Amino acid sequence: MEFKELKLSKELIENLSGLGFSSMTPIQKESLPIILEGADIIGQAKTGSGKTAAFGLGVLNSLNLNSTRPQSLVLCPTRELADQVAKEIRKLARLTSNVKITTVCGGTSEYHQIRSLAHGAHIIVGTPGRVLKFLKDAHFEIDEISSFVLDEADRMLDMGFYESIREIETFLPLERQTLLFSATYPDEIIELSSALQTSPHFVKVDSKQEESTIEQIFFELNSHREKLELLSKLLAKYTPESTVVFCKTKKSCDEVADYLQSERVSALAIHGDHEQRDRTLAMTKFSNKSCLILVATDVAARGIDVKELSLVVNFDLSTDPEVHVHRIGRTGRIGHEGLALSLFVSKEDYKVEAIEEYMNLKFNITHIDDFDAAEGSYQLTPPMTTIFISGGKKDKIRPGDIVGAIIGTSGIDASDIGDITVMNILSYVAISTEKVGAVLEGLSTGKIKKRRFRVGLA
Repeated sequence: MEFKELKLSKELIENLSGLGFSSMTPIQKESLPIILEGADIIGQAKTGSGKTAAFGLGVLNSLNLNSTRPQSLVLCPTRELADQVAKEIRKLARLTSNVKITTVCGGTSEYHQIRSLAHGAHIIVGTPGRVLKFLKDAHFEIDEISSFVLDEADRMLDMGFYESIREIETFLPLERQTLLFSATYPDEIIELSSALQTSPHFVKVDSKQEESTIEQIFFELNSHREKLELLSKLLAKYTPESTVVFCKTKKSCDEVADYLQSERVSALAIHGDHEQRDRTLAMTKFSNKSCLILVATDVAARGIDVKELSLVVNFDLSTDPEVHVHRIGRTGRIGHEGLALSLFVSKEDYKVEAIEEYMNLKFNITHIDDFDAAEGSYQLTPPMTTIFISGGKKDKIRPGDIVGAIIGTSGIDASDIGDITVMNILSYVAISTEKVGAVLEGLSTGKIKKRRFRVGLA
């Protein structure tokens, strides 16, 4: 089935065509027709399956753009994921005039979010804690909200947001559509659905079909002490362009990232003990190809959305097979081939057996003594480098202003400019590594919108 066969607005259809979207992913094919009919849905789908586009298109198609009051509320477990969801919906709405999308998340200034809401918002994307606070403080109207979306609901419950979600629901109109998406389906999800939804349709994508494009290799070690050296050898052998390394603890994340950096590998750690601004910068660098390896805990990795991720490494195996499936699903997305490498010591073989049973697969296991290491080391360098500009949305700066200023002051081609992230008081820009010197030199004396801003390496 193709998007043009659905009852979508001509602007959405035209934009999807321009973005190169024609045929639908399995979750989109199963859920979008139901969503467009206004029914409630429980969608069991992992990150990277195309679920954001599924509910995003449904929400956008139902908007009344003559009103500037909120009409859809989307809840996400983390700020990083909320930012990613808002970015994806903005991309889908590119040809739909005057759609206003606001993020309402903890870890950042309430003042700027309140000001943004005061100017009107059709879609609010946020985290449960901040959204509930704003509802209690009456910072946005709720009487026109017609859709309520819970993205990665299982992770929100894991993080203790069950009661907050239930309380948020009490503020919302009874007549509404509720869309619940979850990678896993524990009993708490059934309970939450019963409380929030009316006769929901259950949509599940065949996980075996989704994981068929992912090659999995397990490496058995004699002790944990061998892991770091093996990780270095694996990177040298497979030379991935982008990698996520999953660790069990924050301490392990830092140790792995520090080790890779000592080996002159482009790596950053991300976990809950880091300041929000540091997590945002790490995610930005990884997604814009300024950093090749991101070392993360499961919770901190929720906002990662990188197309064609080359490699996933399970540095520490999860005790939960569902978490393992969710981790490896970040590679091999939507039909692309992927590679997942998992490290375990001999006494952890029960974890491997549990994953094999859950996935109904038999894995290729290589003992470290039999591993055929490549010569040399992992020597890829990031193709892009991130710079910062000390101006953002509060200065009315748009990505187009930044592109114009860079080309005008440095003379580089537009093709040397990568992703641009404009935040409230700061902007990040990815520049081709070999051209970053010329860009910094040009912007240091040049102007953006007739003003000078501080610039430097992020």
